[in-house]
Amino acid sequence: MIPQALVTALTTALLLTPAVGANGIYSKSSPVLQIDARSYDKLIAKSNQVSILEFYAPWCGHCQNLKSAYEKAAKGLDGLAQVAAINCDEESNKPFCGSMGVQGFPTLKLIKPSKKSGKPRVEDYQGPRTAKGIIEAVKSGIPNHVKRISDKGLDAWLRESNDTSKAILFSDKGTTSALIKVLAAEFVGRMNFAQIRDKDTIAIEMFEITEFPTLLVLPGGESPPVEYDGLFNKKAMLEFLSQYASAAAQSSIKKDKPSNKKPADTVEEAQKAASDASSFSEASSSHASAEASEAAAGATSVTLEDESGPTESPDPIATSADAPTPVAMPDLPPPISTLVTSQDLQTTCLGAKTSTCILALLPTLPDAETALPSSATTALASLAELAKKHAQRGTKLFPFYSVPAANPGVASLREKLGLKDEGGIELVAVNARRSWWRHYGSEDYVFHHVEDWIDAIRLGEGKKSKLPEGLVPEEKPAAEEHDEL
Repeated sequence: MIPQALVTALTTALLLTPAVGANGIYSKSSPVLQIDARSYDKLIAKSNQVSILEFYAPWCGHCQNLKSAYEKAAKGLDGLAQVAAINCDEESNKPFCGSMGVQGFPTLKLIKPSKKSGKPRVEDYQGPRTAKGIIEAVKSGIPNHVKRISDKGLDAWLRESNDTSKAILFSDKGTTSALIKVLAAEFVGRMNFAQIRDKDTIAIEMFEITEFPTLLVLPGGESPPVEYDGLFNKKAMLEFLSQYASAAAQSSIKKDKPSNKKPADTVEEAQKAASDASSFSEASSSHASAEASEAAAGATSVTLEDESGPTESPDPIATSADAPTPVAMPDLPPPISTLVTSQDLQTTCLGAKTSTCILALLPTLPDAETALPSSATTALASLAELAKKHAQRGTKLFPFYSVPAANPGVASLREKLGLKDEGGIELVAVNARRSWWRHYGSEDYVFHHVEDWIDAIRLGEGKKSKLPEGLVPEEKPAAEEHDEL
């Protein structure tokens, strides 16, 4: 049985989705950075930027619902953070998604740089799945390497590391902007950043500051300050600051650090290394070929440098000794069918000769960015799993359908059945031919409860209610036939 929180897709969401790349839900022109298991290490793990990474599957209805908000967040965070996505339905990505603890979709994780290169801190994102919520969470996660300096501490800060260049932002604001935090993170170890308020008059007079904001660079040594006179955006400021980043620090960063690893000194160590490599090979044996992986990497929105050779740190699953063991991705059931139009609803389940149908009446959502409530996703998952269970057994079962609130016929159906709460999901069984219906009265939609309700209907147990008049159109009588005279 799959986890109850697993989201099942709405068929219409997939049908109405614009054309995208062959293996994902984001087009090549999307502002969302598309990565795979191979490019994660280079594009995300070793980046100085904070990233948010979505783990998704193309068939997932919640992933489709999140797409619009996620792309808005990517635009809002442009230049400040990376908004990325990985398709966990791709065979070559499944071990990586499993190693990251992904068991349902979409899963969002915040990935923040740490002091150890290539070993970022990874946290589950638990905030609202809206563009605003994602942007706020990511901005708050940007590390702050900008020191707040007052008149009292200015001299001491200026004397620190005089050979290292310094950048000072003179501002009339009491907070440090995300842009300056991002720039400071880009130059960690090469340039020290500080922010000075307009009320610190000694510093203002010392550097002859007349307007705010003003950015100054102190190149170090006896060189005079240099004022930045360009646009306050990341690209322009990055180009300006790069000219003054400390050459010594920059050179040391580019040099490869000597490896502290020693060759295996014992037979046991050598055997363990061979065993680890074998385990990973077995886990990857059913995945796509290396050529397919490279093609997938080419579909990202960032052009990678020569990926034909090994990266500095290969796939984190293979190299990280303390990485969690990859979990097998669940064998997910196909989503239940969706009745999109009132005509679909009428001819499939509310016609004069139609038999028993189970209808999941989905709640009305305030906007396209709002995800279905957990009760709805749990109910859909339970129905999908139940349909799969009976299909595997070869037992006959009446059909299950989801009915979105956008279906023009659903409002009338809810009203006539007395289901007033349009903000919640409702499960109903309907048999138009025999003119009865049954309501799932519980608010708990876990698998075994839904299964008990379905079994009771199959066995004819429990009370049935009569369908209201006018809900099922009367069948027109056939024209009376006569023998030829």
